Amino acid sequence: MSAVVWFDGVIRPAGEPILAADDHGVTVGDGAFETLVVKNRTAFALTRHLVRLQYSLDRLGMAAIDMDQVRAGVDEVISARPEDVSRIRITVISGPGPMSSVRGDSGPRVLIWGGPASVPATCIAVRAPWKRNERSAIAGVKSTSYAENVVMAMYAQERGANEALMSNTFGYLCEGTGSNVLIERDGYILTPPLSSGCLAGITRGLALEWGARAGIPIRVAAVGELPMTVLDEVLAGGAFAAVTSSTRGVQHIVNLDGTDVKQGPLITVLAELYDAKASADPDPAPPRQRDQV
Repeated sequence: MSAVVWFDGVIRPAGEPILAADDHGVTVGDGAFETLVVKNRTAFALTRHLVRLQYSLDRLGMAAIDMDQVRAGVDEVISARPEDVSRIRITVISGPGPMSSVRGDSGPRVLIWGGPASVPATCIAVRAPWKRNERSAIAGVKSTSYAENVVMAMYAQERGANEALMSNTFGYLCEGTGSNVLIERDGYILTPPLSSGCLAGITRGLALEWGARAGIPIRVAAVGELPMTVLDEVLAGGAFAAVTSSTRGVQHIVNLDGTDVKQGPLITVLAELYDAKASADPDPAPPRQRDQV
């Protein structure tokens, strides 16, 4: 199938050139994006994704965009090929600018892509030799400056894996290239705090909220509670691990660094709960205050 492309308010032919050669989204990766899964012809958790998109734009210092227009654009893309669109990507770029790091004043442009979702059935992970800089100017921003993640994803692929896990500069477990991480040990499910430098994942947040409300022992780890060496416990069978993302949902890590690992019983319950809740509520309301822990 061909993809559906919506650009600045209009559905365009998928192969039509739409970006200028001097667009900062191309030359320096100046932009933000969101990826959503489509369930029953509806973009799942669209409101939460738009809230996070606005957060990213605010952090980047980019001008505001019309979120109602973006929401309408998402609906148009799905309606164009309702049987084929199973994933949506919303990309906001800053527009044409000088050939330097200084941003132009043309204003942001919005691109919405709809097409098939290719999701690994299981998570096969490796530890990346690089670290996430939790003190970066864009730490926690879903930026289009993604080359760092590309390098790590290729590192994983070359080793037969589909995700790479990294620490931050303090050696604490942080996140994957496109996912957050869950660790089950000692009767709890833990996830690294946002202060580790990880993205405030939509699925991560929902897993925390829905899991806690259902009585599953799940919480944000304290700073330093999850050193990168906790993955050695996973290899030894004393702990279990999973990743979360919009496309993967809550997905067990079944192989780590080339070794098969067991699935955690609490994570299994959480994954089933997440699937059921996500099917029942296609646009769960965002929390009143952003998770800042």
